[in-house]
Amino acid sequence: MEVGVSGDDLAFNLTWHDWLNLRSLCDISEAITLAALARENSRGAHYREDFPETGDLDASYFTVVTQAGRRARRAPRPGSIHPRAPGRDDHARRRTRNTGGSTMIPIDVIESTAGTLMDKAAIEIPDDYLTGLQHAAETEDGDLSSFVLQAMLENYKAAKEDRRAMCGDTGCPRWYVKMGNETQIEGGPVALEAALRRATAKATDGVPLRPNRVHPLWRTDHNNNVGIGAPEIEYGYEPGGEWIDLTTVHKGGLFGTDYRMLFPSDGIEGIKRFYLDSLVAFGKRGLACQPAIIGIGLGGSKDTCMVLGKRAACLRVVGSENPDPKIAALEREFKDLGNSIGMGAMGFVGKNMVVDCHIEVGYCHTGGMQMSVHAFCLSSRRAVARVHSDGRVEYRTDPDWFTPYQRRETVEWPGSAQEAAE
Repeated sequence: MEVGVSGDDLAFNLTWHDWLNLRSLCDISEAITLAALARENSRGAHYREDFPETGDLDASYFTVVTQAGRRARRAPRPGSIHPRAPGRDDHARRRTRNTGGSTMIPIDVIESTAGTLMDKAAIEIPDDYLTGLQHAAETEDGDLSSFVLQAMLENYKAAKEDRRAMCGDTGCPRWYVKMGNETQIEGGPVALEAALRRATAKATDGVPLRPNRVHPLWRTDHNNNVGIGAPEIEYGYEPGGEWIDLTTVHKGGLFGTDYRMLFPSDGIEGIKRFYLDSLVAFGKRGLACQPAIIGIGLGGSKDTCMVLGKRAACLRVVGSENPDPKIAALEREFKDLGNSIGMGAMGFVGKNMVVDCHIEVGYCHTGGMQMSVHAFCLSSRRAVARVHSDGRVEYRTDPDWFTPYQRRETVEWPGSAQEAAE
């Protein structure tokens, strides 16, 4: 293929940028084609008319495509694809240490639990989102949107059966950690973060996950989704208790997020306007991989507003409502509003773009009304576990992040003030 660009200045040379993009697209298309030809079976989103059978899972292998000069070649790489063995955490259970009346949670229990969570998040669609998606499929009347929704449901089923990642782009893994006030962890918070980074790196190779994390300038890639500031680890605390909740979320890191500084005079109508502007921008060409859970953050400063919106999208389940009845009414209205703009699955014509809408708020500067909008894409990858001080591990899909304590408005938490007085 022979192409050229005009001019000799590469700065702001959009034609040159287009040429680079075209060359990359050709390279990726060749790699995808070679990999598809190497797989003589049909599994998940990969389907071949000449090899329609799923084949033997135990004989499956990964396909590695490498490039030498301008030519690509493929090579199989053996690899076992198995679900995690049941009871993998049992060996660590009860291996807790007592320190002065408090029980210390062993770091190996935390790491093994984190590894299981990485598997679950990448492979198993949460029940709440699956129910919402099934409802969307039942009510969708757009031809292409209906096709996409049915394909998604079939792909989720195949992913769970084959223990493969439900989407080729496995997003950017991140962690939300919440713990009771009396919790003690072997090795402290530094050991905790090291365990979560190890679990992320191991899962990248083991699930496997796509190694999406690179240096922003040099594009350095350690092939394990770990680097400077990656994976993100955010913390929350609750009064009382000796337990730690680990939540992993594999959220896309490209499109589906926006922010705007509004003013009090913009009011609810201004919030609606920015909400719709964002959905239309997200919906074009399916950039946000909808239908999605939409999270809206209102208030705070710019950074906390973004955090509120992302947590609203990722850490609340479909069907949950804000405890403020007026905000809950807005959530219902915004869901209906988002599904009335004529866009459906992946940007095709339809009426199911929003599976649910969650709004979280924070007190802000009196002169502003910050707003962020976040789309948690059609995979909605999250998994949660609580590790108790006695070593028990309980898995679930509801992070239960936004508790009354997390939404508190008072200086003192009533329970803490009473304990201090006593």
